[in-house]
Amino acid sequence: MRASKPSAAGFTLIEVLAALVIVSLGMLGVIEAVTQTASNSTRMRDRTIAHWVAMNQLTAARLESRALDIAKTSDEVEMAGRRWRWTMEVSETPIESMRRIDIQVAEVETEGDEGRVLASITGFQGTAIAAAGMGTLPWSGAGPTSRGSRGAEQPPPQDGGGTQEPPPVEPPPASDPQEVAE
Repeated sequence: MRASKPSAAGFTLIEVLAALVIVSLGMLGVIEAVTQTASNSTRMRDRTIAHWVAMNQLTAARLESRALDIAKTSDEVEMAGRRWRWTMEVSETPIESMRRIDIQVAEVETEGDEGRVLASITGFQGTAIAAAGMGTLPWSGAGPTSRGSRGAEQPPPQDGGGTQEPPPVEPPPASDPQEVAE
């Protein structure tokens, strides 16, 4: 008769080590994903604040009562507890009364360091075509008439402030049912 060996219960050391390796690899993937998400969130926050700085500078330039000089200017501003450097370049356009405004914004990291550009926007500044409250003026080459919703020619509005009735629309001629059959 043979003596029976007692059966071993539990895991061997090799099985435990293999399970630990698999779990640690999974945890490394999770940690890498969380780190990348935090980095992307920080980058998007920086880009959003830089865009706000650029939009503020563009709005200030548009609110100037005189035409901007064609030049390149730069300055620093503080927003959200950090320093930002904006650079604005004003250039001519084919339209004499308009200027193109290009603005780039970078975070000021160290003294003399320009940093990388986080936001870049383009806008335009021009003189008004008509005084406020005067309505719209036709663009050059648009002609004296405009098309209505049905495609009929309508005369331009008259000065005098009154309302103008639209011309009567004539119905299309009725066709003879026998002509259609032929």
